[in-house]
Amino acid sequence: MFGRQLRPSRLLMRARRIIRNDQLILVVLAVVVGALAGIGTILIREGIDWVQTIGFGSPDESIFSMASDLAWWVVLLVPTAGGLIVGLFIYWVMPEKKPQSVAKVIEASALRGGRMTIREGFGAAVASVISIGSGASVGREGPAIHLGATLGAWVARRLHLTRSLSRALLGCGAAAAVAASFNAPIAGALFAHEVVVGHFALSAFAPIVIASVVGTIFARAYFGDFPAFSVFEQSLVSIWEFPAVIGLGVASGITAIILMRSVMVAEDQFKKVPGPTWTHPAIAGFLVGLIALVFPQVLGVGYAATNDAMQTIIPLQFLIALVFAKILATALSLGGGFGGGIFTPSLMVGAMLGGAYGIVATSIFPDLSSGPGAYTIIGMGAVAAAVLGAPISTTLIVFELTDNYPLTIAVMVAVVIATVMVQQFNGRSYFSWQLERAGLDLKGGFEAALLRSIKVSKVMTKESETIPVSAGIAEIRHLLQESPTGELFVLKEDRELFGTITLHDLHDIAFESDLDMDNLINAGDVARLHPPVIDLDDDLQTANKLIRDSGEHYIAVVDDHKSMKFQGTLHETEVMVAYNRALVEAREEEHQSGI
Repeated sequence: MFGRQLRPSRLLMRARRIIRNDQLILVVLAVVVGALAGIGTILIREGIDWVQTIGFGSPDESIFSMASDLAWWVVLLVPTAGGLIVGLFIYWVMPEKKPQSVAKVIEASALRGGRMTIREGFGAAVASVISIGSGASVGREGPAIHLGATLGAWVARRLHLTRSLSRALLGCGAAAAVAASFNAPIAGALFAHEVVVGHFALSAFAPIVIASVVGTIFARAYFGDFPAFSVFEQSLVSIWEFPAVIGLGVASGITAIILMRSVMVAEDQFKKVPGPTWTHPAIAGFLVGLIALVFPQVLGVGYAATNDAMQTIIPLQFLIALVFAKILATALSLGGGFGGGIFTPSLMVGAMLGGAYGIVATSIFPDLSSGPGAYTIIGMGAVAAAVLGAPISTTLIVFELTDNYPLTIAVMVAVVIATVMVQQFNGRSYFSWQLERAGLDLKGGFEAALLRSIKVSKVMTKESETIPVSAGIAEIRHLLQESPTGELFVLKEDRELFGTITLHDLHDIAFESDLDMDNLINAGDVARLHPPVIDLDDDLQTANKLIRDSGEHYIAVVDDHKSMKFQGTLHETEVMVAYNRALVEAREEEHQSGI
């Protein structure tokens, strides 16, 4: 009896009979997921230190001070070799042969019902650990969030939880990872709601907060309880400083746009590089190494360099140079295929920008300025919030990172201005841009997400009315008269779609029986070429748009647009039936789970 294992679904059913409350079960699971995500975040940070020790000789976060003492060829070799290892690892291990980030978590929450595979999570974590440890200009928080969310999704899958419960646990994992990474439990909970889950419903709020607190407890027990950056408490000297804060918000918005577009440009350029894709991270690593020969501060997460900027010990010219050097190094690292996130690089870029801005502002109005250190904190929050599209949680992250409350209002003002600028002139945050470039659009709400979550292959009809391209006019006429749809799909011998035929296509020769005997005209002669088609792996939102734009009731389904191998047909009523069925199931799940 004790040796027999219970299936996860039976365990859940037994727990429900005992507890009789899905919300209470979710709270218990939130503790489990928070602990797993906290441990995962600790392992990521320890893994980075281990790789960095191998490459640069020390786990110290002040990687640039170590790099300054190393031979030039070591500074070039370590990120290049690290890039080669990362490229090969991603090519052979990752499912899509490319690194994954927070955008994948958002996609899973919005389109896949909170489902992620454990292979994706651990694979992305390993790739990021090697990337950051070898000096790539990326952040460690994105991989931690991805791993935490994956662990939450794994627990949900093992227990056969509903879509709503799975999304909640996904958010729990993300919140705990953010909290453990930054020692910021409040910001972790709000980040999960603002960016990952996409709502602030009370039913999901409680477990996410609990997971965030648990993740923080594990991180503090291991690393200690202290803010990530050491700064003196500062506040605005005068209300007349707010025009300068507004100016920094504008500059931060422009800088955030430059950072995001630089990453996208680098990504596009690397796609044009000849040779296998697994070599791209090595090329990017070599280029980052070249930058590090002059600006070693660009290596790694950049916490030590950011801290120096907050302590106002970096001169003005060097701060300005580091803004551009860090943007370039980050663009090369992310665009070249290294694993890692963009949050920490955006913090460093914002800190350098704010520090430089603060030095100039203080020199012009010394009696009205709070000093460069205050503007460094404001710049950090403004650039990072604009890049991530998360003004609420980023403001709190900066507050909890610096433990500096008096500047919160100024940070909020700059954050709002920078975020609005990015939305107006760029149209989207970094994560939304990543999803859009992957062909995903999260707009349209819950209903559109349902359509995107259903594949054409699941609802199409395989038994379709087809005719060979060589068929004569008599056979065509007979099949059309017997056809309930009034449309035939013309195929070549290898089942490649040639075209379609309707009664309307035959209106000129439909009743000329003399053509039946001569076989002068076949299906290929009367077929309508280049009919609207949809790929087997497309989703129903794409299909619905194609049906609406083309005015067709039946759409041919093919393997892909290149082979045009015919697989069946899709009718507009099948799209609506599948959507209504999924809608009912989703509503029933939400009702049963209480989410």
